[in-house]
Amino acid sequence: MAIIAIFDQPGMTQAQYEQAANKVNSGRGLVKSPADWPVPGLISHISAPTPNGWYVADIWESEEAFRRFGDIILPILREAGAPEVEPKIYPIFNLVTS
Repeated sequence: MAIIAIFDQPGMTQAQYEQAANKVNSGRGLVKSPADWPVPGLISHISAPTPNGWYVADIWESEEAFRRFGDIILPILREAGAPEVEPKIYPIFNLVTS
């Protein structure tokens, strides 16, 4: 079952996001395609600044795929100095894509 994982990270900066994304993308800058992710299963990735930090919402084919990615991204986020937050994970009821 597809899930959405939401990260609301007060205190995270755009520079920290870009540093982490560059590392996930093997030094090629911002991630532009699900194929750039180090594990399969990503459907969609959204990031945006908030008044207090940074927001990320990912849609994954399954919670298992997201957890595999979590094993990779958490150490990268720690290395970037991003605040540690628990993502909110919800099963997707309806998903519309183009």
